[in-house]
Amino acid sequence: MHFPIFTVKNYLFMLLQIVWDPASEGIHLFGNFTIYYYSLMWIIAFTIGWYLMKAIYKHEKLSAEQMDSLLVYSVLGLMIGARLGHVIFYQSELFKDDFLSIFLPFRFNPTFEFTGFRGLASHGAAIGMIISMYFYNKKILGKSVLWILDRIVIPVSIGAVCVRIGNFFNSEMVGYPTDSKFGIVFKKLGEDFARHPGQLYEAFGYVFVFILLYYTYWKTNKSNQQGFMLGLFFTSLWAVRFVVEYFKVAQVDERADWLFNTGQLLSIPFIVAGILLMLRSRRHIK
Repeated sequence: MHFPIFTVKNYLFMLLQIVWDPASEGIHLFGNFTIYYYSLMWIIAFTIGWYLMKAIYKHEKLSAEQMDSLLVYSVLGLMIGARLGHVIFYQSELFKDDFLSIFLPFRFNPTFEFTGFRGLASHGAAIGMIISMYFYNKKILGKSVLWILDRIVIPVSIGAVCVRIGNFFNSEMVGYPTDSKFGIVFKKLGEDFARHPGQLYEAFGYVFVFILLYYTYWKTNKSNQQGFMLGLFFTSLWAVRFVVEYFKVAQVDERADWLFNTGQLLSIPFIVAGILLMLRSRRHIK
């Protein structure tokens, strides 16, 4: 069993440079089967989310059966939406070159390999969650789709933290090189210079989004304004994403010279929708 290793290269007051040199990509169990750290972070995200929603459902006096169904709809909506979102927005060539790898945790072209579920887009996950919550509310809950979305965003925000930490384990979604003493040297990429840890910047920002949503739900009456919590989530989370994208290397090289990269362009509609939802919620208080 191997675990990642942090090596301190230089420490000078608040200036810190770390060499990120993981010994493995996951926990090796048997044969060629490995639980990747990225996949493990998704499991942790769903586990934390389940406990958070369990507390919310207890507070709202909803049944355990409704809670169990919510987990199924959430997993399917997030995973399918995140995967399709990545392929559509960032890797559309898979539709032609390796179609089965879109839906299965394997790569078939050029060689067969177990990869786990990699290549997941947060914007696609958000769309998938909205769709799955629509069907969950229609078939199980019987309230309002905004009611469940206003509450599901709390565990989703902490899940976003876990996913970005998973990206860090994989040395992906890295930032631009930095000349300062602060940064991460990603040895897996074969580099000896420091980069901005874009994944950690984003994860740190999402922690504050989670705290904001958690406090708003439990300490204020804003959850009675249908759509407010969802709007707050859209605005704050994708505002963080929009800003952090300035430090991250573009995921699609052909779009690197655009005024806004793909992540920022996809974030703008969500930010606008969030503002509109919060304004609209004032007229729909229950």
